[in-house]
Amino acid sequence: MSLLLERAHYLLSAHNIRQLPDDVGAEVAFAGRSNAGKSSALNALTRQNSLARVSKTPGRTQQLVFFEVTPEAKLVDLPGYGYAKVPLDLQAHWQAFIDQYFRTREALRGLVVVMDIRHPLKDYDRQMLAYAVRRGLPAHALLTKADKLGRGQQGIALQKVRKELQSAFGDTVSVQTFSGPARQGVDEARAIIGGWLGLNTPAPEAPDAPVA
Repeated sequence: MSLLLERAHYLLSAHNIRQLPDDVGAEVAFAGRSNAGKSSALNALTRQNSLARVSKTPGRTQQLVFFEVTPEAKLVDLPGYGYAKVPLDLQAHWQAFIDQYFRTREALRGLVVVMDIRHPLKDYDRQMLAYAVRRGLPAHALLTKADKLGRGQQGIALQKVRKELQSAFGDTVSVQTFSGPARQGVDEARAIIGGWLGLNTPAPEAPDAPVA
């Protein structure tokens, strides 16, 4: 069950391909522009307060951070992107590293792209989604900070993003509204991620009792 996500714990951080863990099992990667709420979303999805560090300084995630759910299932926090104060050479390193990760990582099963519902589908968001689509992987967009908008505004934003995603990527990218603090959309997202990781398989039924 996706409840296993609550078992997630820090495994390692990788700054280059050689530091990645063994390419086995299943992984779901999380991407998002700096300050889009990616760390808060990871914490809400795993029902932990500090699994992913929530920093007041955007762009602090500068490595691929792996969280182990089970030995065969991992969550991967990608570097926050789009932050202007990051040096250009570091941006280039991230770009090359992430590009290689997406092209070669066999364990990767899906991508979650976190976007502020008030500022969705920036160029970097589209670029990350395109990585997944090129690999034939499913992607899911979380429109975070939904609690900042009224229900009507949320619905309008959701429909607009859904239409744009459909036009650009067909049916390979799904989307939902999300708010960690308000617990909005958490169960829906957990079910999707748990499915990608193979955690939603129900327990086998107990054998029938022998007939006396």
